[in-house]
Amino acid sequence: MRISPYILPLLASAIPATSAGAASAAEPILVTANRVPQALGSIGQSVTLIDQAEIERRQSISVAEVLRTVPGVSIARNGGMGGVASVFIRGAESEQTVALIDGVKLNDPASPGGGFNFGNLLIGNIERIEVVRGPQSMLWGSQAIGGVVNMISRQPTDKLTINARGEGGYRGTVQLVGNVSGKAGPLAASAGAGWFRTDGISAFNEARGGSERDGTENFRANGSLTLALSNALSVEARGWYSDSKADQDGFAPPSFAFDDTAETSRTRETVAYTGLNAALFDGRFRNRLGFAYTDTNRSNDDEGFETFASTGQNERFEYQGVLAVAEGWQATVGLERETSHYSATSFGGPEASGRARIDSIYGQLVATPVEGLTLTGGVRHDDHDRFGGATTFGASGAWNLKSSTTVRGSYSEGFKAPSLFQLLSDFGNQSLQPETSQGFDLGISQLALGGALEATATYFQRTSTNLIGFVSCSPPLTGICVDRPFGTYDNVGRVRANGVELSLTLRPIPTLQFQANYTYTKAENRTEGDSNFDNALARRPNHSISTLIDYRWRFGLETGATLTHVSDSYENASNSRKLQGYVLVDLRASYPLTNRIALTGRIENLFDEEYETAFRYGQPGRAGYAGVRLSY
Repeated sequence: MRISPYILPLLASAIPATSAGAASAAEPILVTANRVPQALGSIGQSVTLIDQAEIERRQSISVAEVLRTVPGVSIARNGGMGGVASVFIRGAESEQTVALIDGVKLNDPASPGGGFNFGNLLIGNIERIEVVRGPQSMLWGSQAIGGVVNMISRQPTDKLTINARGEGGYRGTVQLVGNVSGKAGPLAASAGAGWFRTDGISAFNEARGGSERDGTENFRANGSLTLALSNALSVEARGWYSDSKADQDGFAPPSFAFDDTAETSRTRETVAYTGLNAALFDGRFRNRLGFAYTDTNRSNDDEGFETFASTGQNERFEYQGVLAVAEGWQATVGLERETSHYSATSFGGPEASGRARIDSIYGQLVATPVEGLTLTGGVRHDDHDRFGGATTFGASGAWNLKSSTTVRGSYSEGFKAPSLFQLLSDFGNQSLQPETSQGFDLGISQLALGGALEATATYFQRTSTNLIGFVSCSPPLTGICVDRPFGTYDNVGRVRANGVELSLTLRPIPTLQFQANYTYTKAENRTEGDSNFDNALARRPNHSISTLIDYRWRFGLETGATLTHVSDSYENASNSRKLQGYVLVDLRASYPLTNRIALTGRIENLFDEEYETAFRYGQPGRAGYAGVRLSY
């Protein structure tokens, strides 16, 4: 697979030809696992790459739809498109997942847990998705307990390239997406935009009485510029913007029972990055100095009355240097300063606000001491101006045997700083300590049939401690409940998760591809003295299976199908309410009218399965869509 010379901010620290982890041009390259481009076969962590060709084949609208087929990942959504969507990696909380776009963190400092809502994130002009499973705080800092999801937008190209697509279908759904990229002298650029709207379904499950449709509308834009000042010096700027409005259902007075409501939610997200890249000593020492800014504005409106409003901002200064120490040895060092701000108000009440700062330093060494063996190790220290310091360590190895067998293993640690809401709101506790985790995985991959078949098996385990939970308070208010009559937060939780991930990819002929993934996850409460001790964590299914098959016919037609099976899970911590398992079948097809124009079509939920991933919230039934795709 060829990787664009402009892709990702981290490619400014690209590996020299003599460095550790170098790969042949045909081998996939990933950036997220070690914050530098590295060959898939030399990465010791558990990773998944979904490239541009795969994204186009699937014709998915949202990132969550794509992620649900990744091993170790489960999804829960409150209703249809536009509803809050949570991503759980290996049983970790959704707030313990780091979400990135082009290497910049998207997590919202104003949300109660400081996490990211995947519900408004559409595929649009995203051309690659990289998922790293397991604790990854050594390189990615706070929140990387479950793993990292990095979405990479369309990057500048050497030649003028135009991509566009449009489609329509079920319940007034319309989507238009376009992107233009190219290069003129030392300047390379890419810019695009997209618009999506749908009448949707009732967020309150129609099978339970929901009747009115909850629609959503989304506009997003992306841009990227790189200016080469010389062969060794360049500047870059990137931006991403999303403006989404979605209807919601909730607990309306006077009964305050879950029902149809007229409430709407609007979310505006802005991401900006600018950086300077410098390659010294004939490219052996590559440096990146950058500034990243994110701003998330959310507001809820109920027939003209604002029920909630919040603003969360992150400002991050960062430096990263990559040095080719010697043949097969590479060192990475980095410095970061992140300042987070939040403000929020509910029902016209007083505004709550606050800020926090984290200063970080990390270092990593990648070595290939013998042919086929790549070892990676590093350490990071974060200093939080509220709770103090946290140090995390990570190490991994990948051994490629001549028998087409690769053995992988990793040990990694993670931490999550308390959110600003947990620290500083009316329910806050400024004595909170960070959540921590330790995990390992061990896997083996086998190629056969001349590379036409690849099978992978991985065992993983993670223990998370010091987890932050809400503590209810009642009179007399003593201890942690003093001055907190409505409750507060405390470090009270412990969780253990372990399981197995199995994957199989088969390409018996160039026109046929078969993929299958199975995940077994056991995530349980291990908090001593808790009434829910030994219970399964909410919305974490034990079993999930995804199967994808795609075939290209001789006359150009491409057809495909995805089958997804998710087992039962529980809605609540007490395990008293069960969410039934479900099976989904999706069909897709595309036909090229010319070399540049193709017709597309798909049917989702072919057998009209009724299911819930969150109690009372409905999910779309059978739906059909048709569209056209243009490439130049």
